[in-house]
Amino acid sequence: MTMSTTKTEASQTSADRQEIVQQVVREISHIATLPEITLRIIELVEDSEATAHDLHKVIANDPALSARVLKVVNSAFYALPGQIGSINRAIVLLGLNAVKNIAIAASLAKLFRGGRISPHFAARDLWRHSVAVGAGVKICSEQLQVGLPDEAFLAGLIHDIGIMVEMQARRANLLKVLDLVHQKDRPFIEAEKEVWGGLDHQDFGQGLCHMWKFPDSLGRVCGYHHRPLELDPDHRTLTGLVYVADHLAVEAGIGYSHTVDPGKLDERVLDDLKLSQNMLERVREALPDVVTEAEDLLS
Repeated sequence: MTMSTTKTEASQTSADRQEIVQQVVREISHIATLPEITLRIIELVEDSEATAHDLHKVIANDPALSARVLKVVNSAFYALPGQIGSINRAIVLLGLNAVKNIAIAASLAKLFRGGRISPHFAARDLWRHSVAVGAGVKICSEQLQVGLPDEAFLAGLIHDIGIMVEMQARRANLLKVLDLVHQKDRPFIEAEKEVWGGLDHQDFGQGLCHMWKFPDSLGRVCGYHHRPLELDPDHRTLTGLVYVADHLAVEAGIGYSHTVDPGKLDERVLDDLKLSQNMLERVREALPDVVTEAEDLLS
């Protein structure tokens, strides 16, 4: 099935839209994907019988990735006692899942490289926004003491990956979206739905997570970060934190800042998370320094 720009949202069924998502995600598989070693790490960690030794063998074969993981592990993000000098020690201290998340984060930066595709948009600006959201989610999770700083950071880092799917697979459509946003002052998602017949970057991001076999938690973040309250309460916290951090990053003007209206932060999400205004203010204050630290880590 080919994408028809004349098809309206009303005339497309859910199956139609899902078929388009799958087709568009498949189109980018030969253009931009995670390194094979990162996909291998994801597959390995999802195997219930995998051991720290198995993961060490995979990472040790990639000196650049090994160096990046150690750089992150020894950063203020973890505040571990002393300097960690080996991947094996990092895995023992942090666990397989945390090291997997660090490896994914280290790999993602490469996907956001690229020049400016319009006067209003460059992939590197979206990357900076994503880093800011990752930093914001990490700070929020610490304020609420929900733990998992690596998963929180990665969730923010990957939340807008669907926009990169649009850029890689159908750049002309993304340019139409940007024209509506910047020339006609339309909200970003509203513009996407008009151009894509009811779809937006949440659909494409969730589709890509499925293709890459990411954990369901990351798929939910990509698919619902603009509407976290539509999720089941048991699966809502991480996505809700990304929603809040997304607004704070846009409010701060860090990176590409047109994906949401910062003045429309839903108080119901804050209530659901039990994130008080005092906590929110502490996140705002800490955000610039943590973003700088995160950018240094991933550069």
